Amino acid sequence: MIERILIPMLLLIILPEVFLWWRLPHKEHRRRIPLSLTMSFFASVAMMGYTVFLALQPGFAPSNKLLLFAYLVLVGFFVVPKCIYVVCSMIGWGVKHMVKGRYNWGNLVGVIFVLLLWIVAYMGFFPGTSQLVVKHIDYSSPDIPSQFEGYTVTLFADAHVGTYDKTDNGFLRKTVDSINAQHSDAIIFAGDLMNVEPTEIYPHIELLSTLKARDGVFSVLGNHDYAEYIEADEAIKTANCREVVKLQKSMGWTLLNNSHRSIVRDGDSIIIAGTENWGDLARSPKRGDVRKAVEGVDSSRFILMITHDPVAWREKVIPGTHAQLTLSGHTHGAQFSLFGWSPLSLLGREWGGFYTEGDSMGRQRTLYVTTGVGALVPFRFNMPGEIVVLTLHKTEKQ
Repeated sequence: MIERILIPMLLLIILPEVFLWWRLPHKEHRRRIPLSLTMSFFASVAMMGYTVFLALQPGFAPSNKLLLFAYLVLVGFFVVPKCIYVVCSMIGWGVKHMVKGRYNWGNLVGVIFVLLLWIVAYMGFFPGTSQLVVKHIDYSSPDIPSQFEGYTVTLFADAHVGTYDKTDNGFLRKTVDSINAQHSDAIIFAGDLMNVEPTEIYPHIELLSTLKARDGVFSVLGNHDYAEYIEADEAIKTANCREVVKLQKSMGWTLLNNSHRSIVRDGDSIIIAGTENWGDLARSPKRGDVRKAVEGVDSSRFILMITHDPVAWREKVIPGTHAQLTLSGHTHGAQFSLFGWSPLSLLGREWGGFYTEGDSMGRQRTLYVTTGVGALVPFRFNMPGEIVVLTLHKTEKQ
């Protein structure tokens, strides 16, 4: 992960130091270098060494999670705030000379921004990663059989269990306990069980196997579950993906790889279908086949579709099926929210909550995107991990 952004990170660390030294105005001042500037310089050199060290580690992320977490904390508390301060100072310096003022007010603005960034970093790295909410939402459709009025589904996604180990999985245990406490008719996992490789799942098999629901646990694979984040040949990636499939089945989960299951109540039924991943990122395989997932399903049936990446909803689900409700994850809500706003809003894509579209047949198509429970990067600011309890309701046809 770090090696892909090595040069930008090194520049991010060193360029602010260049500016700070350049701003020493007189030669006599340069002979008496402030202690704070000296400490900042050596800290930046050490940070550059740390960056290079992590970039040389094999794999997408170091096996020692503490190494990556410590690095990210240093970036959040030291590197980024310093860059923001320097940018503010540079702008203030330019404005000062333009208006021929006495003070560089950019320095004060920079200090304010640094304080705000420290608050965000602290809240995101520490209490933010341990927060978990349970959302109760309702979905109504005239296509839901009357026997399924009040049917409940507990949805979670993006567990990223590789972020935890067996001795430090308190958040994962809280997640599992909270899901079971809902006593839902079905549990749905919308993909990304691991970070990089299936060995991350081994310490948590016993815990994840305790997930229980009346009609079972249904799951799909996310982009991380295909082992695309390791540097290896395709045979190894394929073997790792097969291991993920094997592990999910061993936990009693029903993995829906372009397939479906029928849930029966009093002679009527609904369909829970799931596709393999379909995304538009470099490491996001395009293996989802929605037509295969609903092959043989009558057009009058209610279909609850699971697909990890919400991109597939518009590109595949709407044009390729009549699935009334689709559940996805993947986005994490950018793991950042400010007064309900996420940076993903700028992309104009579905990133969290309900979305509804009408299709060419005049049918209402609905997507719900959960912002997930975990993450590879342990940071969440005002975007807590979430479990979604969805209750189905039948409405009369108009």
